[in-house]
Amino acid sequence: MGHMRVSCCAIVVLFLQLARAFYVPGYSIKSYADDESIPLFVNKVFSDNTQIQHAYSELPFVCNPSGRPRPGTGLISGSNVALNLGEVLRGDRIMVSGYELAMGKDEEARYLCSQTIDRAALRNAIKIVKNGYVAEWIVDNLPGATSFVSVDKERKYYAAGFKMGYEDVSLDTGLPRYFLNNHVTIVIRHRRAPGKDGEHGRRVIVGFEVYAKSIEAENRDSSGLPTNLHNVRTGLELTMKQNSTNATTMDRNEEQAPIPDEFNFSDDGATLTIPYTYSVYFREDESIEWSNRWDLYFVNQDDSSKIHWLAIINSIIISGLLTIVVAVIFTRTIRGDIKGYKDGLEDGKLRPLKLGKIRSPRRSGEKGGLLEKVDSEMADDANSDDEIPEDITGWKLVHGDVFRQPAHGKLLAPLVGSGMQLVFMAVGLVALSCLGILNPSFRGGFVSVGMALFLIAGLCSGYFSARIYKTFGGSQWKHNAVVTATLFPGLLFATTFVLNLFVWAQASSTAIPLSTLIALVALWLLVQIPLVYAGSWYGFVRGGAYSHPIKANVIPRQIPQQAWHGRKVQAILLAGLVPFAVIFIELLFVFRSVFQDKSGYYYVFGFLAVISTILILAVMETTVIAVYIQLCSENYHWWWQSFFLGGASSIWIFAYCIYYYFYHLHITGYVSTGLFFAYSFLACVVYGLLTGTIGFLAAYAFVRRIYGAIKVD
Repeated sequence: MGHMRVSCCAIVVLFLQLARAFYVPGYSIKSYADDESIPLFVNKVFSDNTQIQHAYSELPFVCNPSGRPRPGTGLISGSNVALNLGEVLRGDRIMVSGYELAMGKDEEARYLCSQTIDRAALRNAIKIVKNGYVAEWIVDNLPGATSFVSVDKERKYYAAGFKMGYEDVSLDTGLPRYFLNNHVTIVIRHRRAPGKDGEHGRRVIVGFEVYAKSIEAENRDSSGLPTNLHNVRTGLELTMKQNSTNATTMDRNEEQAPIPDEFNFSDDGATLTIPYTYSVYFREDESIEWSNRWDLYFVNQDDSSKIHWLAIINSIIISGLLTIVVAVIFTRTIRGDIKGYKDGLEDGKLRPLKLGKIRSPRRSGEKGGLLEKVDSEMADDANSDDEIPEDITGWKLVHGDVFRQPAHGKLLAPLVGSGMQLVFMAVGLVALSCLGILNPSFRGGFVSVGMALFLIAGLCSGYFSARIYKTFGGSQWKHNAVVTATLFPGLLFATTFVLNLFVWAQASSTAIPLSTLIALVALWLLVQIPLVYAGSWYGFVRGGAYSHPIKANVIPRQIPQQAWHGRKVQAILLAGLVPFAVIFIELLFVFRSVFQDKSGYYYVFGFLAVISTILILAVMETTVIAVYIQLCSENYHWWWQSFFLGGASSIWIFAYCIYYYFYHLHITGYVSTGLFFAYSFLACVVYGLLTGTIGFLAAYAFVRRIYGAIKVD
């Protein structure tokens, strides 16, 4: 009871943390009065060229927090914002910035600070600019965006973030030069607030745009502002030859040469002063509803709706063909076989067919049902006329072995249990996303809610694992419960911890803090294990083993040589192609959203839900067809094979990840490359475990159904 109380308390704490960031579109509206302070938060910098992210506030060349309070907000510049679990895991590090914004108050030019950096900070700044990093700021839960116009110039859309700088090539030397964006123009789009707030003149924010510019350090007035903000001749080049109080101590050749790629400098005390300024403009925009203010971030996904429908049509066609094949197997082949047996039974005998010398049949101990009678007749006829009944071929020959316990079945049970846990989590996430509860403004919500669903699903994991474990003859259900609660989470945690060491070495915000790692271990010990234990007890004691219509014979039957397409590896690869073809087109959008789009969000969950449903059907039908073909080849080792057949498409997805890396991404660096492939592999393992479980359960139900229909008590 004590453990259960601790588990309940841990779950309550987790959900309270989720509730802090909970958001419902059209309900959680923040409105502002004129001249009311609007806090601007800085988050992180990220790039398409690397998997390493950095906290914006920790960059050595940006302005330090001012420490000034924000009136009316209760916030102080430089204070950190509490994050939920999902935000921490995705690398968010949100801090109140020193930028001061007031509703409706324009600022043509305002000085922020001047940051003096040494050579080490200069190397860091060049690395950030060279790798194409963009910064993410937040106002009213909207990420700062760069505005673009579609190709037909009819629609406007946003790309989250703004560039930290740009690279140019020197006309004199032909070598690269790097410029830092040290001025930002902030555009806040607003409209009248709905309801009573609007009647009192309050406004809501419907757009947050940031336009970055690089302005030289010279030609500034006494307040640090550039003399001409709109006609900038040169940008702020990241080199010590400009604006350095110690430039006279530098070697002349070093003064003229740009910084090489290896950034191999000696620390001679030289510095570079970077002035930061900003402009703020408020623009009324009644064309954007507050509830639709995120739509501009997803114009590209909306424009590709025709391709989404093409993906759905393609998936429906493939699934329809599979359904027809399965229907034929059930209605014509299997049902015809069963009908033939029953007709033969009514005649009092089975029609024999001359087949010559057959393989030695085996006798079992206690038998029952029609197939056992047939097996006995086969044995008698084999000793005399070398005849077997006409319809005793294919899958019917292995009736005495099809429910034989598989090798390493006590490992298969925890895998299936973990797969059911993932199925529960995935279905919950897709359903909540389709309902709009999980949306982009619920920052980190997808991961946080997914973690909560995964923990709760420990009950399902323990239940199914225990029942299958008992079906395979296991008796130590407590040991099985521990293995189930440890196998997949342990693999996931161990891999993440090792990868985290490399990310820590890069001083990246993606590195999971030690406190978060301890919290995850606590959730595993106090929530996951007790729930799996409870589910295992109920499944083993109350649920019991699954019943089989036919008992397994004592002596295993010899399996004939299989055709090339029926061998394990070939069958798995061929079976995996079909589900992969179902999701291939939609996979393009998911990959582009995760790895290429600056928004980093996948928004069209309605299409994903349809594709996921068709995918599940395709996995089930493909596995059933493949297992039926295998049984017809007199191969009764279908337990593990059905699991691998269901998860086979994960192999093709990982192969597509490799293709996508080389032909679509521009990731550089060994650490970033290792992170990409490691996390891609983990994602494919999760997907394979999920679909493998679905395939196993579909095949299990299919086998029990066909052999249960044959059995006669």
